[in-house]
Amino acid sequence: MASILAVFGAGVYSFFSRRFYRQIDQQLTLLAQAAAPSLSDIERSGSQYLDRVPEVPWRNIFNRDYQSLEWFSASGELLASKGKISSSLPPRLKSQDLTILSERPLKVRMYTISVHSDTDTVNEPLLRGYIRASQSTEEVKNAQKRLVWGLGMGGGVALCFVGVGGLWLTERALQPIEQSFRRLKQFTADASHELRSPLTVIKTSAEVMLNHPERVHPKDARKLAAIVEATGQINHLVEDLLFLARTDAVATCSSVQDWMPVQLDQVLREQTVCLEESAQAKGITLQSQNLIPMLVVGDAHQLRRLFSNLLRNALQYTPGGGTVTLSVARQNQTAIVMVEDTGVGIDRDHFSLIFDRFWRAESARTSRKGGMGLGLAIAKSIANVHQGKITLTSKVGVGSCFRVHLPAVQFPRRRLLNQATAVETCEKASNS
Repeated sequence: MASILAVFGAGVYSFFSRRFYRQIDQQLTLLAQAAAPSLSDIERSGSQYLDRVPEVPWRNIFNRDYQSLEWFSASGELLASKGKISSSLPPRLKSQDLTILSERPLKVRMYTISVHSDTDTVNEPLLRGYIRASQSTEEVKNAQKRLVWGLGMGGGVALCFVGVGGLWLTERALQPIEQSFRRLKQFTADASHELRSPLTVIKTSAEVMLNHPERVHPKDARKLAAIVEATGQINHLVEDLLFLARTDAVATCSSVQDWMPVQLDQVLREQTVCLEESAQAKGITLQSQNLIPMLVVGDAHQLRRLFSNLLRNALQYTPGGGTVTLSVARQNQTAIVMVEDTGVGIDRDHFSLIFDRFWRAESARTSRKGGMGLGLAIAKSIANVHQGKITLTSKVGVGSCFRVHLPAVQFPRRRLLNQATAVETCEKASNS
């Protein structure tokens, strides 16, 4: 809308400017034509003729500051002039603009006409001379400035009204979409919640049957094992969807009032211990470096899930013989947890998609078994809830490094023991 108003204002300004200068040209043309009959008298008597004749149609210009007349011979020689505007330029037919330096720079518009005799020479009128009428354009410039101010103020006011009206119309138009989106999120949460019970029943029933192999045909045992595995995957997917739906609905994974100081280094050590066996099974070196004591405020269970997802992702995309390194750094009041691997890496074109739900690169779809592409989405959601963020640096064939930035808190040393005990109690309660 601003562009439309700007184009409209430029069009209005151009139109009125042309009208202003056209009016000046018409006035100067009439003035020069009125003075044309006096050219023969000025050729005989010079400028003295202007002083002897008291009444001529253009006499009033002599007392004006913004108009003048000049008479030229056919060769362009100045014969006489009247008025306070003068120029040493030779006459040129039609109009021209220039700046005259007198007491102050003066913008002038000049219009020149040619005067011919009535006697024909080879069927062509004889050129007798030129008359140039000049007029200051100061009034036009002032009118243009007022026009620009008026258009600018009017356009600004119009743009304000357009903005307010656009916001109101946008809110009205988005209300049905927002309602549909809320219903969709509520349906996802409700469906995920309701699916957990029947999935648990299916998995439990299949496991009970597998625990009594004498009652099951050997060929059916494989089918029951496949049912248990598939049910476990679906149940894990339902849990992830339920978590994401709840996070979208309330923008927090738990009540902020229930958050407590969490020893970040202890949470990271727990995750390395839990995943060490999986790393050894794949022939990957899982190491931790510089796990300095640091406290963050948040939900310990969700923070465990955050770093567990990042570590599992690093292990899944690192080939045997590779290394996954977990380290911590502190920058001002921010704790930075780095999960670095020597895996396949991520193409830079995929950086903006890596945290999207259900998104996986084509290479991951062929090389990775299991997983639904929700691990990094959940990690980012947990980081956002804790007023943090996740950044990524990666190079294909070299590896990737995920950095989790979380706000850290400083506490006096004498309070660390009590807080660590409180965190440990909270962790036991969350595990139970």
